Amino acid sequence: MLKSIEFKYGKGFYAIEVPENADILSIREPEFHITLEKFADDFSLHLPKNISDYKAVSIVVADKTRLCDYKTYLPWVLNILHQKGIENRHIQFFIAYGTHSRQSDEESLTAYGDIYQKYRFIHPDCNDKSLFTYLGKTERGTMVHVRKDILESDLIITFGALSHHYFAGYGGGRKLLFPGLGYKPDIYQNHSLFLDQELKKLSPGCQPGNLEDNPLAEDLKQIDDMIETQRVSIHGILDSKGRVCRLTCGNTYDDFLRACKGLDSFYKAGIKKQYEFVIASCGGFPKDINFIQAHKAINNAAMFVKDKGSLIVLAECIDGIGSDTFMEYFNNQDFARAFDILKTDYKGNGGTALSMMAKTGRINIFLKTALDDKSCHKIGVTKIKINIIQPLVKEFKKDMACIENASLLIR
Repeated sequence: MLKSIEFKYGKGFYAIEVPENADILSIREPEFHITLEKFADDFSLHLPKNISDYKAVSIVVADKTRLCDYKTYLPWVLNILHQKGIENRHIQFFIAYGTHSRQSDEESLTAYGDIYQKYRFIHPDCNDKSLFTYLGKTERGTMVHVRKDILESDLIITFGALSHHYFAGYGGGRKLLFPGLGYKPDIYQNHSLFLDQELKKLSPGCQPGNLEDNPLAEDLKQIDDMIETQRVSIHGILDSKGRVCRLTCGNTYDDFLRACKGLDSFYKAGIKKQYEFVIASCGGFPKDINFIQAHKAINNAAMFVKDKGSLIVLAECIDGIGSDTFMEYFNNQDFARAFDILKTDYKGNGGTALSMMAKTGRINIFLKTALDDKSCHKIGVTKIKINIIQPLVKEFKKDMACIENASLLIR
């Protein structure tokens, strides 16, 4: 007996017939549980009692790639602050770009709504060292420079969506301050902890949804502890369509951990089993708009595949690779050589390239994609047409799983 499963691909989908006994690995969609009254109570509870005396409140938000329905919820935040006695002129916003490019004013207006024109928004430059103050060095050697103006704040409010991150464990939360507002060399130094230089492989603890024995995440915790300014964090949990369904507030690292557990309850499968054969979709557009975005799904789905097993991913990648630096690491198709280059000169998307090499060295990866044959070959994956998938299903039907939204589901 067969059953038909719809796998999203770009803005469309493909229906693929799989055996009745194939495991369907699914996320648990969060239900919408947000009201103004509940949010106002939670947010107010975490604000300082004497906030009316504060003259410098900084709100840190994500950029256009990690939105959290700011148009709806930033007005709520601002109205509560005004009710507490904070004036417009005492509020400034920072956009947590990390190493991403600056948004245009038009993109920012789309992302944040009318408040972008009514308040001061700072577009940080991660390359300008003069904007930063040196706070010290972490145990793992990361130099920590923090923006001078953010340190002059009486209160920092970070507001962003939580997500599972393929080597930091979790995105959002503390990452809005660093690497979100970090100095570029420091960011790359922290990211280089993804490379275990003694074992000469990727650090085993650097996994999505994992903070224990994760050197990169532990380094982020130390950096976070160095920033002593009073802080309130607003954590959003999104559903698979990008709708904000939960908002929780906190002041401490334990509050962050509780929010992460909330995220896990929806997007962590919690199973140890691996399969000989997995078919996965990134979840459609924009999750498969380019290969860098699609890699999140490939990384997650690969965790469910046995060594020497096979993975098919439907990833349109209509905008190509999505990085100017990613492909250069594949010039020699050699993990060890790329590793040696990155351990002395870590750059953006280098870790993604190594991660991809590690996966193609362990399992067979097939892509249904709009990427050209040459790029697929260089990355180490096999480009296939949709009509090839059904015969592969018949071949591996005894031990297979399907993942309809692999960009969100982790093992």
